[in-house]
Amino acid sequence: MIGTVTSWPCALALASSWDEGLVGRFAAAAAREFKAKGANVVLGPGVNVHRVAAGGRNAEYLSGEDPHLGARLVGPYVRGFQDRGVLAVAKHFAFNQQETNRYTVSAAVDATTRFEGYYPPFEAAAAAGVAGVMCAYNRVDGVAACSSPDLLERDLRGGLG
Repeated sequence: MIGTVTSWPCALALASSWDEGLVGRFAAAAAREFKAKGANVVLGPGVNVHRVAAGGRNAEYLSGEDPHLGARLVGPYVRGFQDRGVLAVAKHFAFNQQETNRYTVSAAVDATTRFEGYYPPFEAAAAAGVAGVMCAYNRVDGVAACSSPDLLERDLRGGLG
């Protein structure tokens, strides 16, 4: 099995099913393959909410355009992997909307929009016991997402648990 790989459906295809059981079965099957190959971490689920139709990573995000759909599906994904010994890492926190100029583009999002329109999937990931959260490449309010105390300490750790 080491020299082979399964061509799994993209996360957006899973999301379009609106089927929590299907997502859980996918995650369990993928986790078994990961584990058989010696992997102990999956860099997923990607739960950023789509806002730019041409976003370069939209296909890998489980939320589609709906933060509440992402919040529903993230738990079965996280449990499907972690119940089989593969740690899940939710990504990309936050507002990762485009690949073009991804290191320099800066998102400006007010608190209400953050917590209602973007953060529900990340909050659900935390509630499901996700092992970690990967920050985004972009900037938020002019500060690199990975260096922003407002984003990481106040919002992620304090607001989302």
